[in-house]
Amino acid sequence: MPKTTTSDTINDKTTTSKTILVVEDEAKLAKLLYDYLVQADYQAHIIDNGLDVNEWVKQNQPDLILLDLMLPGKDGMEICKDIRQFSEVPIIMVTARVEEIDRLLGLELGADDYVCKPYSPREVLARIKAILRRVQGTPINNMGKASVYGFELDESRYKASIHGKVLALTAVEFQLLKILLSDPGRIFSRDQLMDHIYDDHRIVSDRTIDSHIKKLRKRLAEVLPEKEVIYSVYGVGYKFEEN
Repeated sequence: MPKTTTSDTINDKTTTSKTILVVEDEAKLAKLLYDYLVQADYQAHIIDNGLDVNEWVKQNQPDLILLDLMLPGKDGMEICKDIRQFSEVPIIMVTARVEEIDRLLGLELGADDYVCKPYSPREVLARIKAILRRVQGTPINNMGKASVYGFELDESRYKASIHGKVLALTAVEFQLLKILLSDPGRIFSRDQLMDHIYDDHRIVSDRTIDSHIKKLRKRLAEVLPEKEVIYSVYGVGYKFEEN
């Protein structure tokens, strides 16, 4: 396997390929993931020490990060929190500790998805493809943009703003906002929201959607401190409504 340093890009494919950063200190597992990614026509880079991740991400801007929880130097949770200070790149957390799943998708972290060890590389690849499809998205109109109640959604860049103020949203939060804005006043059940967001039909709990909604509300409150636009309908789901 090529030497895993922060300065060597492992795969030299064209710049049109998506770049996946694999942060994994188990050499055999990292090599296996690398092989699957290259076979799927992705560019790949491997980092095996948590201390090297943030600077590489700042300099290279990958399209997605596969981030192990347990790493030498700095653990995956701290890395994820650090990255969320300057980037909304999709992050899939990898863990062998099932009890950490709620925290991985919790409000304080900002991960977009998780996989549990041991896992199938095919499953990881499917998760990567699903998230990148959501990030790329289907254009909302010919310009890939939409304006609803002052919200500007640019799906080609996966950026959202309200009255010119940028919302720092993860891929899942952007998708949730887009769905709720698509039909103001309509109540979307948790199952409907999960079906829209997790198009690979995985089994996730209602708490997962609740956590993402709570975090989305927090993001909105940062730019709309005196206004609530996402409402809970007890026993049913959520809706967007501007009063």
